[in-house]
Amino acid sequence: MTDLDTAQTAQTAKPSLFAQFAAFMRMSVSSRWEIARELPKSGIGLTVASIILNIALGILPVLFILGTSVMLGRVPAATAAGVGSGAWDSLVYAFLLAAAAFVLMQLLTPLQASFGELITRRVDGQAADRLISDSLRTPGIGPLEDQELLDDLSDSATQLEFGFRTPGRACAGLVALIARYLQLVSLVVIIGVVFSWLAAAALFVATMLFRYGQRGGLRKYSAVFRANASIRRRNFYFRRVGLDPPAAKELRVFGLAPWVRERYRESFLEFMGPVWKERRRIYLKPFLVITAFALIVSAAALAALGHSAAGGGITLRDLALTFQAAIAAINLGSHYPESDTQTQFGMMSYAGMLGFERGVEKYEGSTVQLEPVRDPKGFPKQELNFNHVSFSYPHSERQVLSDFQLSIPAGKSTAIVGLNGAGKTTLVKLLGRLYEPDSGCICTDEVDIRHFPVDDWHRQIGIIFQDFNCYELSAADNIGFGSVPHLGDREAIRKAARDAGIFEAIERLPKGFDTPLSRQYEGGADLSGGQWQRIAIARALFALEGGASILVLDEPTAALDVRAEAEFFDHFVELTRGVTTILISHRFSSVRRADGIVVLQGGRVVEKGTHEELLAGGGRYAKLFGLQAERFARGEDEGEDEEDDEP
Repeated sequence: MTDLDTAQTAQTAKPSLFAQFAAFMRMSVSSRWEIARELPKSGIGLTVASIILNIALGILPVLFILGTSVMLGRVPAATAAGVGSGAWDSLVYAFLLAAAAFVLMQLLTPLQASFGELITRRVDGQAADRLISDSLRTPGIGPLEDQELLDDLSDSATQLEFGFRTPGRACAGLVALIARYLQLVSLVVIIGVVFSWLAAAALFVATMLFRYGQRGGLRKYSAVFRANASIRRRNFYFRRVGLDPPAAKELRVFGLAPWVRERYRESFLEFMGPVWKERRRIYLKPFLVITAFALIVSAAALAALGHSAAGGGITLRDLALTFQAAIAAINLGSHYPESDTQTQFGMMSYAGMLGFERGVEKYEGSTVQLEPVRDPKGFPKQELNFNHVSFSYPHSERQVLSDFQLSIPAGKSTAIVGLNGAGKTTLVKLLGRLYEPDSGCICTDEVDIRHFPVDDWHRQIGIIFQDFNCYELSAADNIGFGSVPHLGDREAIRKAARDAGIFEAIERLPKGFDTPLSRQYEGGADLSGGQWQRIAIARALFALEGGASILVLDEPTAALDVRAEAEFFDHFVELTRGVTTILISHRFSSVRRADGIVVLQGGRVVEKGTHEELLAGGGRYAKLFGLQAERFARGEDEGEDEEDDEP
């Protein structure tokens, strides 16, 4: 055999059981250390008290075994001496020791669960705060659109939501291991001192091999959970659709309930199938080997104990003590319900949180701050410029914008139109600095906007996206979020609602502007899609009241028919006269009142001018305007679907 063959054989050879066990121990110590570092977050007092409690729970079962064994060993002498003798008194003392240990175990075990729950809640509360802080940490939204990071986020957020396999559970389970392993070590020492150190070592190895089979197997097959995180997210989505009230109407009207149930079942089996297969592979054959070895070791140790007792080499007390200690030690090789599942999956949840945190850190440097730092107030006075901007989303090779150039005059309304996938929404994200360009720059009055602090620049822009948020809060809050520093200015909020055409509808709600916009809350109310759109528009208008100088509406009326949208834009252009306004639409006929119209195609500007100029030019705008007008005349919906520009 050549050296190369030897090397390849060594690489492909399956690691020995000992090597696997050693690797398991190294990984166990490392992962548990990571979790142990989170434990002080539950509070030093609670942590110390829980550790002391678990030390007691580790010692008390050993004291019970000692007490019952001593009591059994003293029965013959006490029976012969009779009541009131010294032998009888020593029997009673042994009984009291065993009884006290038993009673204390019954009292402290529920307390162990209570302390574990407190640790869980405190650690998980801070973990949830940490996860939310991480998700909101970057000025841009890159981490929340990165599929790899979303898998990590889903692992942690889902577990924290359901509260079963969380970092807090892992911390509580880790502390609970103290009782188990302290008990094991104490029992092994008793066997070694009273009977045989060889038998003690053999029983310890057998017990730890059982633990390796249980806990190590759990670690191995649970890794499949991480590998199938995206499938699990899809499964959770179908479950959410089946349970959430907003989807209930369509599921029934369109007869989708059986379809949703089947998709939920299929995604569950697709996710769990590999888990079940891996569990059978890990637990079946290895467990037969481990069980056979443990049975041989246990039988040999107990046989040696019996032989020694039969030959008079060990007393009745020591026989009872060693026998009980051996059986109790072997039982400690089983699954620990208070610890094993919680630590394994809780550590996975913690690893997901750390993975998301590290990913967010990589994105933190993606937001550029140029020197000298400028104040964005008062900009733009002349124009906004996209200068040779190119951009592609992370993990995507397709450029959404390529050497993009556009000038938007200040104080004017500019409509940006184009079919779906033309790059309109990406342009808005770049203007709002939710992403940074790969190359080129965005300037206002020849000042690169990266000279402005991101938060200050955000306050200069009022943006309403097509997928705007519907907050389950009061109507006033939903509008006031356009300028949080002015959230208490009710008159300005009412004015924005009046300008958006939603004032009367809000006034008719049970509590007016204080009405929660969700029927899930007492006194709440639901709004129609069109009413929600006007709430969102009022939010953008309120941003102007708060000092914003640029207003962007990214297809906020996409759900309206073309006539209603055209009427809205006519009103809106007049309402925002003198404000730098950008109107995004894929409907060419709806924005004719804008001061200027820009036509995008494939991430580039292909035409620019007024409505009349573009029609007279007979180019793409005129062609698509005519096609959409014909479809409208036939009663069809406008717009054509192309590939979206989103990642």
